[in-house]
Amino acid sequence: MAEDTPCILRVAVAGPLPGLFDYLPPPDGDKEALRPGVRVLAPFGRGNRVGMIVARSAQTTQAADRLKPIEAALDEAPLLGASDLEFILWAADYYKHAPGDALFSALPARLRRPERSLEAGEPGWRLTPEGEAQAAEAFARAPRQGQVVELLRESGQELPSAEISRHLGDCRSALRSMAAKGWIEPCRIRPALLGADARAPADGPALNAHQRRAVASVQGTLGRFHACLLEGVTGSGKTEVYIHLLAAALASGRQALILVPEIGLTPQLQRRLAERIAAPMVTLHSGLNASERERAWRSAALGEADLVLGTRSAVFVPLPRLGLILVDEEHDLSFKQQDGFRYSARDLAVRRAQKTGCPVVLGSATPSLETLHNAQSGRYGLLDLPERAGGARPPELALLDIRSQPLRGGLSPVLVRLMQEQFAAGNQVLLFLNRRGFAPVLTCHDCGWVGECPRCDARLTLHLAASRLWCHHCGLSRPVPGQCPDCQGPDLRPLGRGTERLEAELRTLFPETPLARVDRDSTRRKGELDRLLAAARRGDFPLLLGTQMLSKGHHFPRVTLVGILDVDQGLYGADFRAQERMAQLVTQVAGRAGRAERAGRVVLQTRHPDHPLLRTLQQRGYPAFALAALEERRVAMLPPFAHQALMRAESRDPEAATELLRRAMQAALSHADGHLELLGPIPAPMERRAGRYRAHLLAQSNQRPILQRFLTAWLPEVRSLKGASRARWSLDVDPQEML
Repeated sequence: MAEDTPCILRVAVAGPLPGLFDYLPPPDGDKEALRPGVRVLAPFGRGNRVGMIVARSAQTTQAADRLKPIEAALDEAPLLGASDLEFILWAADYYKHAPGDALFSALPARLRRPERSLEAGEPGWRLTPEGEAQAAEAFARAPRQGQVVELLRESGQELPSAEISRHLGDCRSALRSMAAKGWIEPCRIRPALLGADARAPADGPALNAHQRRAVASVQGTLGRFHACLLEGVTGSGKTEVYIHLLAAALASGRQALILVPEIGLTPQLQRRLAERIAAPMVTLHSGLNASERERAWRSAALGEADLVLGTRSAVFVPLPRLGLILVDEEHDLSFKQQDGFRYSARDLAVRRAQKTGCPVVLGSATPSLETLHNAQSGRYGLLDLPERAGGARPPELALLDIRSQPLRGGLSPVLVRLMQEQFAAGNQVLLFLNRRGFAPVLTCHDCGWVGECPRCDARLTLHLAASRLWCHHCGLSRPVPGQCPDCQGPDLRPLGRGTERLEAELRTLFPETPLARVDRDSTRRKGELDRLLAAARRGDFPLLLGTQMLSKGHHFPRVTLVGILDVDQGLYGADFRAQERMAQLVTQVAGRAGRAERAGRVVLQTRHPDHPLLRTLQQRGYPAFALAALEERRVAMLPPFAHQALMRAESRDPEAATELLRRAMQAALSHADGHLELLGPIPAPMERRAGRYRAHLLAQSNQRPILQRFLTAWLPEVRSLKGASRARWSLDVDPQEML
């Protein structure tokens, strides 16, 4: 750009602000350093805000006297490259979200504030030549220092500070003393030293014919875009296919991104990858502290980490050599962000692969109907793993009619007997109940009072160990009352059963059997989930009890019996996806049984043994259910045969949310045509939540471009509606939940 040519900086300001803002460079700054991808501190309103330059221009639509110079640049080099900016801004446009909010939600938390980025690598200590030369006698009076030196020598002269503390405990005083003597010095440990093991990678099991075919098919697409569904029954060895594909991508000098739906699935997959692939790897998920997450992010962005394993938000991490994307358990609802920037990490993974020119593999034993439809229509390739690896047989699924049956602790006599048989044979049993807490209802036996949330249309769940009543929707918590708040009667009784209550009942039924409960309450402490899962894999707990945290991705070779309790609650949901979710959950839980050489059996307790969904799953499995469900969706013109955008409004005023959507509906009519359908406004299925009344307005079209053009034209009018401040609204493109 010539010296006398105006330089206009187009800046995305952090926050829910639509559009970009034009600024001038600072008068005495280096214009060439102000490149797209650099964060800046920009005047906004009466103060300053963090923003990011997304483009430079010689022109602006703003009057010259309205343009302000930025205060300062916060980065010496761009945090995001041109392709990263383009991808995130495309996502912001598709989901109709503020570009600045989208860009900054893709950055580590500290970089969303006006702070300098951390140095790459993990802080650690390095042994100096002087320290290496010290003889054992030098540490006679300072054994702690001797332990540090010995540990550093064994590990190759340097270690992260956290690793030193893990081995030796708190030794900060010894480290300071040694640094003062010049025996050690601070350093940054690069990912190559953290992730690349000096040992040769372990050999894995031989691939069967189906696995070899899948690996060969994807390997042939390295270097170009190709999306495929890897549909494999539970226990079919999808992870082995992933490992071979990752090794192939890394051997060609590329980076790879692996997305998993939950934090709980990262430790065991990380261990398997580290055992099998000698390459630097980082993990990205909310379980890391801010510094750990930022350093991992930078290692990936600088190309130092070859493997990036992460949850939903990792889809945005910059990867200069990206050559392969894997999405495990692609059907999982956790890949959809449910607030703020409401993106689907699964769908964005496909888009990113398309923009990058690399293959993307979507793996699942129970594919979402959207992905299955894309595979059937030829948009995605389809790779099938129809057999369990290692010759393991699929489990037998039995429907157990519990109508008129006496239940002990929620268990039928048949299930209790089967459990006793498995314990006697030295096997493990897994019981699945997708409801945490002690009981979903606390009631007064005298007057019928029920503990209800004052802020939601929901009942309070009893958590007996904490002696609290909790709302699982808004988080409200209060002590368990000593007497009925209405009649002051003392006879308060729990109704129903959660995992906490079932655990207590199981300990009475099987007092000699070690039991592990795995749910969000029992795994709150950092590392507790990993500890319980490791003990379960070793067989320390013959009886496992848990929620959907246990339903997918875990390998328990000794589990031969799975009992699924109270499945009926998911058969009649208000959301049209309820049966799909239930079929996936049942299939995934059932897949924990019989994964090794031991035969498996699944018992599903139900009061609706003739329900078509359950019968189909029992007799023909998930593929048959999915085909039938797709046909029902086609007839009803529901996703994936239609594309939706859900506008949600909420207010403390019972009428304001519906009134806002009614006016938004009127604004929409001038932009709608015969290819667009508008439904609503109507109250949300749970109308009152967290003290706010909620309403929905749905826009739907069988053509995605028509829906996108409508939203682009309609949303500016919604933003300009007068009096809209009485209610707040949001838009969810491709919604996955209608709650």
